[in-house]
Formats: sequence, C-alpha cells, structure tokens
Amino acid sequence: MSAPLLLIPGLACTADLWSDQIAALSGRFDCRIADHSKGATMAEIAANILAQAPPQFLLCGLSMGGYLSFEVMRQAPQRVLKLALLDTQATPEGDAQRANRLARMEAARTGGMEALSELQWPQLVHPSRLNDIQLKADVRHMALDTGLEVYLRHCTAIMNRADSRPDLAAIKVPTLVLTGDKDQLTPPAKAREMADGIAGATLAIVPDCGHMSTMERPEAVNEALEAWLAG
Repeated sequence: MSAPLLLIPGLACTADLWSDQIAALSGRFDCRIADHSKGATMAEIAANILAQAPPQFLLCGLSMGGYLSFEVMRQAPQRVLKLALLDTQATPEGDAQRANRLARMEAARTGGMEALSELQWPQLVHPSRLNDIQLKADVRHMALDTGLEVYLRHCTAIMNRADSRPDLAAIKVPTLVLTGDKDQLTPPAKAREMADGIAGATLAIVPDCGHMSTMERPEAVNEALEAWLAG
C-alpha cells in the first residue's frame, strides 16, 4: 500500500462526499478524511489538517477542499506526493460569486441549513439530477451535519481566500484536474485554467455532471482517480 490518500471535503460537506470513492479504493489505499472543521481562515484550516496528516500523502480535494489543497501546497509542498483538484478553481472570489455566497449565508442564518440546502440545490447538480430525491437528501444531510457555525465560518474563509493562479507553475507532482461538464460553481473553463498552469496535469471533464461529481457520477470519478493513483 502506498502513502495514505487524504480526502478533503467541500463546503457544507462531510466524509459522505467520498463514500463511493472510499468503497472503491479502500482495499488498496489507506483513505483518510481530513477534518476541515477547525480554523477561521484557509491558512488556519490547512495548518490544522497538516497537523493531523501523515508525513507524506496523496491529496485530493473537492471545491473548498481544492482551495484548501492549494493552501496545503503552499505550506508543505514536500509532503504532497500527488494532487487531485476536483470541481474547484484557482481564482479568488469574484463579485458575482461573493453576491451568491452572501445570499446563501443569509438564507442559512434566517432559515437554517435546511433552507440553505433548498436554495443551493439547483446550483449543485446537473439539471438531469434535480429530481433525484436520494441524492438531494444525501446532500442535505451533509449540510445539516456540518451545521450553521462551521458553514458561516467556512464561507468567510472562502471569500477571503488567496489567488492560487500564481502558484500553479510551482506544482511539480502528478496532478489530476476534474470537473463536471455542467458544473455551475466551478465550470470547465476554471478546470482548464488550472490544468494549463500545472505542468503535465491531466484534465478530466465528466459528462452529464454538475458540481457534486463524486456523488453524481462516482464511476467516472473513480476511473479518473484510479488512473491518477496508478500513474
């Protein structure tokens, strides 16, 4: 068995985000879920993750987990043997994203995480999955498990995250960049920007998929991760 595979969940997500990946990989890889609940900034959260992480590891993050992966690479690049960036982006928060995030934060404050889950659902998945009752319930369950305090703190950290584009050229480990073809929050153009900036990176665009790729299209994501891990 190689170095452990450290999986960082996204915003309002828990270990359940990675259930299908762990089921497929755990027999051959030591899969571990990073605790991203502690800290008020990206730097602090990443430092807490690193404090609990093994000396060296394979790193995979989705969405906010990708932002944290960039921060881990800034703080301790020598500890990361491979990198996978799923449904994320290197760019900082733009005005439209900030407005969208502030609206979701207000919905969470006034209506709780149930209201947030209902509001953000159409942005999270491919249009063909909007009526997927089980998937919607699974995503809502993760949001409820995350809770309001952590969610709001994470949103603030995300809005104040660094621009990671200047750091792309410094990434020298085997890197997978993956996104859904209909990801509204971190669209394929953002994935291509990252892949173009990282020497030798592999780009995977998952068909018929939105932002929650690991849950929407687990087979396609697992296939891309298998190739990345084997490379």
